[in-house]
Amino acid sequence: MKLKSLFLVAAMLTQIGNAAAAEKLTVMLDWFVNPDHATLVIAKEKGLFAKHGLDVELIAPADPNDPPKLVAAGKADLAISYQPQLHMQVAEGLPLKRIATLVATPLNSLVVLDKGPVKTLADLKGKKVGYSIGGFETALLKAMLEPHGIALSDITLINVNFSLSPSLMSGQVDAVIGAFRNFELNQMDIEGYPGRAFYPEEEGVPAYDELIVVANSEKLDDPRLKPFLAALEEAVQFLVNHPAESWQLFIKNHTDLDDDLNRRAWADTLPRFALRPTALDAGRYERFAKFMQKQGLTKITLPVGDYAIALD
Repeated sequence: MKLKSLFLVAAMLTQIGNAAAAEKLTVMLDWFVNPDHATLVIAKEKGLFAKHGLDVELIAPADPNDPPKLVAAGKADLAISYQPQLHMQVAEGLPLKRIATLVATPLNSLVVLDKGPVKTLADLKGKKVGYSIGGFETALLKAMLEPHGIALSDITLINVNFSLSPSLMSGQVDAVIGAFRNFELNQMDIEGYPGRAFYPEEEGVPAYDELIVVANSEKLDDPRLKPFLAALEEAVQFLVNHPAESWQLFIKNHTDLDDDLNRRAWADTLPRFALRPTALDAGRYERFAKFMQKQGLTKITLPVGDYAIALD
């Protein structure tokens, strides 16, 4: 009995020691928790961050524009952001670098009603198009329309804030740009207004990473980064190998997300997660950087190493 007690005490001391040794790391999300963040949530709920000696806190922002700025200012360790925003923010002088990818394909799309008047992009001439945020979304629309001989002046742009699906379903607009194909299409279908998407990467826009992890470019020697990235890779492997079990882990502490919309979004997002989160396709990033400059969103095309890195 004494020997058994000693073993129990030793095990407890080991657990206490591991807990004490866990390094705190804050990750600012781009939005409230949703299936796009599955890799992060699984890494936390499965204990993979803890396995690598980290105590990771996922924080939803009060303002979605703040996370990269907080990282640049040294007030947060990491942030979830978007590749298009990264190009613009680094061009503006923010000390940021992409160190990993969560969602490796665009989610952004132009959506119309499936049974509406718009059958091809050429049909948008003279129509009303809703958007949430100017800049990248309108530049994306411009690039998609150009091959069809349509300029932005040929359509009416309406800022619908974040009411993309409602504005389309109500007939306020004929199309919306900036709709995420894994969410808005499912939301519309659930509401009884099936939609149809036009995908930027099929309409002349270079492919890009939708969701990325950014760090302060002056703190890339932070010893917590490589363990964080190792946990991410283990998490995505578990996610794709065990999607049903992963879903249960995902909703464990987010029961409000256990509904039809999020289950559909989960299924649609699964094939888009980056299987090698740290891998960097420099050529792909360079092509998109040139696109950003061509659209007037950045003044110059910076070397890829100035804003993206693979921390191997």
